Amino acid sequence: MKKSGPFVTEHPSLAPGVVRLLRRLPPLAGAPIRIGRAPGLRDRYGASHAGTMLRDRRILFDCEPAEFPRIFVHEVFHFVWLRAGNAARISFEYLLASELESGVSGELGWSAELRKAKLTVADRRNRTRRWREYCCESFCDTAAWLYSGVERHDEFTLATRCRKTRSQWFARTLGGGQLPI
Repeated sequence: MKKSGPFVTEHPSLAPGVVRLLRRLPPLAGAPIRIGRAPGLRDRYGASHAGTMLRDRRILFDCEPAEFPRIFVHEVFHFVWLRAGNAARISFEYLLASELESGVSGELGWSAELRKAKLTVADRRNRTRRWREYCCESFCDTAAWLYSGVERHDEFTLATRCRKTRSQWFARTLGGGQLPI
């Protein structure tokens, strides 16, 4: 096992990628998160590139090396979302609701896109689990777009003007120092 910042890598092949990505991420603060590999990962939607166990402070990966930066940042930001606080989460929900009310299509990752497609007006109005899961996945996909260093990807389908608004939200809301994980 190798420690890189707040991460303990259980598989040696992951360590160099983690070190490179830590240079791109805002400063992170919190107890160590273990990261490892687990071939054949699945969730309720089918095959999965990664899985995060928040309570266990562990992330498992089953992705190609080219996908690792985007997937790693996405998974790390599940910890940020958890600790962001209600004010920040609700503020991001308002941003997403505004996009939906304006008829904006597209997203910055498959996990958010899949959930967005299943939303109803009632989900948003009642802040259902489906709505809250979409908001979390959209937050994590947005972070992956911002911080992974991946400039283009087939899953980046959100309009440029919305990407700019989300980038500004991240800078304004999370840009003031260390992010708790």
